Amino acid sequence: MTKYQGGCLCGAVRYRAEAEPINERVCHCRICQKAIGAAFNARLLYRIDDVTIEGLVATVNSSPDLKRGFCPACGTTMFSRRDSRGILGITSGSLDDPSVFKPDMHFWTASMQPWVQLDDGLPQYEGAPPA
Repeated sequence: MTKYQGGCLCGAVRYRAEAEPINERVCHCRICQKAIGAAFNARLLYRIDDVTIEGLVATVNSSPDLKRGFCPACGTTMFSRRDSRGILGITSGSLDDPSVFKPDMHFWTASMQPWVQLDDGLPQYEGAPPA
C-alpha cells in the first residue's frame, strides 16, 4: 500500500503520491481558512509529477497563482496547485491515514485563530515561510 494516498468523502476522486513530500506544513492564512473551512490548512507539498489523481477534480483560483482542487460531487477540498512552481499541496485530512502527516512548521501565524494554541515546538512564522 502506498503511504501517501487518499481521496474525497464520496470516493469519486482518489490520489496517490509515490515520493516523499517536499515538506509538511501548517498554514494559518485567511485564504486557507476560507478555502478549507477550518482554522488552518495542514498540507503535504509535492512536485506535481509525483502525484497521480484519478477522477474528476474541479478547481477554483483562490489567488492569481494558486488553484484549489475539490471533488465536484461532495465538495471535499484535496489540493492546492501552483503551476508556476510545479507544486501541489495535499490536504492532510483527505489522506486515508492522516496520522502520517508530520508537520515541520507553522506559517502565517499572524492570522492564526486566537483559540489555537501551538505547543508542538515547531518553528512559527508570522508571514510566509523562509525560502
